[in-house]
Amino acid sequence: MTSPRRFDTITIIFNPNSTGDAPTLAAGLRDELVPALPESEVRLQPTEHAGHAIDLAREAAAAGNALVVSVSGDGGYNEVVNGVMASGRDDVVCAVLAAGNANDHRRVTGRKPLAEAIVEGRVRRIDVLRLSMDEPGSPPVHAHSYIGFGLTPVMAIDLEKGSKGAIKEMFSVARTFRKFKPFEIRQTDGKHRKFDSLIFANISQMAKYATLSEADEQPNDGKFEVVIFPHAAKWRILLTALRAATKGLGDQPSYSQYRFSTLKPMPYQIDGEVKSVEANTAITIESVPRGLSTLG
Repeated sequence: MTSPRRFDTITIIFNPNSTGDAPTLAAGLRDELVPALPESEVRLQPTEHAGHAIDLAREAAAAGNALVVSVSGDGGYNEVVNGVMASGRDDVVCAVLAAGNANDHRRVTGRKPLAEAIVEGRVRRIDVLRLSMDEPGSPPVHAHSYIGFGLTPVMAIDLEKGSKGAIKEMFSVARTFRKFKPFEIRQTDGKHRKFDSLIFANISQMAKYATLSEADEQPNDGKFEVVIFPHAAKWRILLTALRAATKGLGDQPSYSQYRFSTLKPMPYQIDGEVKSVEANTAITIESVPRGLSTLG
């Protein structure tokens, strides 16, 4: 049997202003790990601003043989993953303790309570998605779960503008859906295609309830699923969304790389974080096979 992995440092990164009580969860995890792993230095590291977790994770990874834990939702974990990937270290492990509104990655890939998994020390490697674009000064970014264009980021932007709360969120989604317009891309063969949504999925579920594909819950096959909603009447989109939320969308095509170009500026969503890309930008989505070490 393989010996449990032990780390020189365990850095627990959290947002002190989190709506999911991340400070309490982070302190609780530290209090469990300190007596169980006396040979490891366990650090609490609060963030100070958006994007700060990227820098903190890169710094924590720099010394090597480190575990970097994000106490957050999918967006906060995305920053930690990108910081660790930017460090270039292959001996650093990432993990997430769910503490946000959307915890798709933890819900789909988690196997046991995180403190128990850390003490057990059984590390596994999973794929990550890499998004590259030909814009000057735009380094590649990574996703642990999904990258979405079209309806997904537009809904997210509107929800961020509106107030929190289930009823208000429902009205916000309905208002956005009524106004939503499709987007168009240029494929590598030069042909233009119009979509309502285009999602590159490293896990089988997103948005708490939607089952996108029949993909393995442990993403380590070097491929990702591409979930395409061609432009259609809005009632057809609603039927597809209902199917995703109930029985799932079934098998989806798998790729190791997918390339296209934007025709207009457009937003995209990466693990819950909304970003944007300029017009006439060549985009490559590819799998980084077993590119991330994790446990949990």
